[in-house]
Amino acid sequence: MNTTTLSTTDKGALVLFSGGQDSTTCLAWALSRFSQVETIGFFYGQRHAVELTCRHMLRDRLLTVFPTWSTRLGQDHMLNLALPEKGSNAVMACQADSLPTTFVPGRNLLFFTYAAATAWSRALRHLVGGMCETDSAGYPDCRDDTLKALQVTLNLGLARQFVLHTPLMWRDKAATWQLAESLGGAVLVDLIRTHTHTCYRGDRTSLHDWGYGCGTCSACCLRASGWTHYIHTKGGKADTR
Repeated sequence: MNTTTLSTTDKGALVLFSGGQDSTTCLAWALSRFSQVETIGFFYGQRHAVELTCRHMLRDRLLTVFPTWSTRLGQDHMLNLALPEKGSNAVMACQADSLPTTFVPGRNLLFFTYAAATAWSRALRHLVGGMCETDSAGYPDCRDDTLKALQVTLNLGLARQFVLHTPLMWRDKAATWQLAESLGGAVLVDLIRTHTHTCYRGDRTSLHDWGYGCGTCSACCLRASGWTHYIHTKGGKADTR
């Protein structure tokens, strides 16, 4: 998606911010590029709703640790969405279609649609999401082609020239850790490691090298693997003070 240099009059962004590793990295990415940044989050009955608590702490911590971003980070928006429940029939259907059981039909499409409607009312042109085709786990609504098509649809339907940015689209988790380091150094890496939430089970009782989580769900395994590869590229050293 588009990540080109922007004009000085075109720097308002809305970041899809869940409180996880990817969306926090995207928020830092947006704060380093746009003069006005707002955030939007969604409660849709997710089992790991603890992420929504993390997101408020993260916003506060980002402003404390990186005061230069304080003039850029603006309003936060929280929306409640009613997504289809994933009962046994839904799980069986996903398995039959070779989709993972963690796939929530239409989630990212709805997220960007609601974000676009919010951005329209806030006069924000740029929408930023942490979707990633490299680590998409087979989610069709994380694909680059899907989101490019959605950008066209939103622009036609809302009569605005929105730009959907997906800075993690072609990065694996190790590269996502590396991007965070390039944006905010070891301080940002440790903030993401200890304050974000990714575990699908909502487990925040166990702190691993890579962060909190059950350590066995697919989200934890992906994050742990990425951390291991990231540390390997650094020569086995990480500043986690």
